[in-house]
Amino acid sequence: MVQITSDLSLPVAGQHVLLVEDIVDTGLTLRYLLDLLQAQGRPAFTSARSSASRPASSRRTARLRGLRIPDRFVVGYGLDADQKYRSLPYVALVDE
Repeated sequence: MVQITSDLSLPVAGQHVLLVEDIVDTGLTLRYLLDLLQAQGRPAFTSARSSASRPASSRRTARLRGLRIPDRFVVGYGLDADQKYRSLPYVALVDE
């Protein structure tokens, strides 16, 4: 389930919009946000990018993807585990 905690502060109608996601798992969040943007005002152009994606992610959701990561929990570059490891200058796998 996607929960919106803050709405857009500027209208998107006629604007070029770029959504950037940290990790694309299933693609449901990006798909939801892209649909929401279309419903809120018809942007002139909408694109989605991700810094990483898992094998099960939807190929049609993010047009440009960064790292291909395994289906395991990762930390680093802003990704955290219980508020730890966010500042690592690399992406690392977390041992269970």
